[in-house]
Amino acid sequence: MGNQHTEIDDNLRAFIQAQRMFFVATAPLDAGGHVNLSPKGLDTFRILGPTKVAYLDHVGSGTETIAHVKENRRIVLMWCAFEGPPNILRLHGRGDVLTPHDREFHHLRPLFPVTPHEGRAIFVVTVDRIATSCGFGVPLYRFERERSQMLDWAERKGADGVREYQRLKNAMSIDGLPAVTWIDAGARSSPKSRQRATHVGSPKKARKRQKSVRV
Repeated sequence: MGNQHTEIDDNLRAFIQAQRMFFVATAPLDAGGHVNLSPKGLDTFRILGPTKVAYLDHVGSGTETIAHVKENRRIVLMWCAFEGPPNILRLHGRGDVLTPHDREFHHLRPLFPVTPHEGRAIFVVTVDRIATSCGFGVPLYRFERERSQMLDWAERKGADGVREYQRLKNAMSIDGLPAVTWIDAGARSSPKSRQRATHVGSPKKARKRQKSVRV
């Protein structure tokens, strides 16, 4: 029924690549704080090594994962097979939050699809426990398509609008933990550094041109 693995091998890699969605769970240290669970899609996950993974975090209304990982680094990612043979995979580990002001963010960003906004952060997770389980209780679903609303919203907002949205909505978690605290630092950065963080060309055209390889 349940098995533990020492690394993300070829079989686990193939399973991850076949899934269109994964889930991310975190919690604050305070026992009275709120546990958070978020679904992720839009081809935002990448395997960096046998025990290291990363995912691109798009701008959204909630910012719990950033706040929790900044506080205690604990994180678990989960995949369910909604088609084909049943299976559940969990990756437990310790996360780091890379912001658009970090050099490593721009080193990893080309691994992900071109989007209207470069992303709020990239999470890099060092995995310390890999486990699979039966998944017999997960229902079968058929994938239809990715939703476009998140990327369309970012394109309508523009860089300044997305930045202001993060300043107003993403500064703190629902429990009052600091989350997106780097927006004002971006406003003080040099024009040259801002230019390096900008995607060139039309995002819509770029998305059509790009043939992303999921790794």
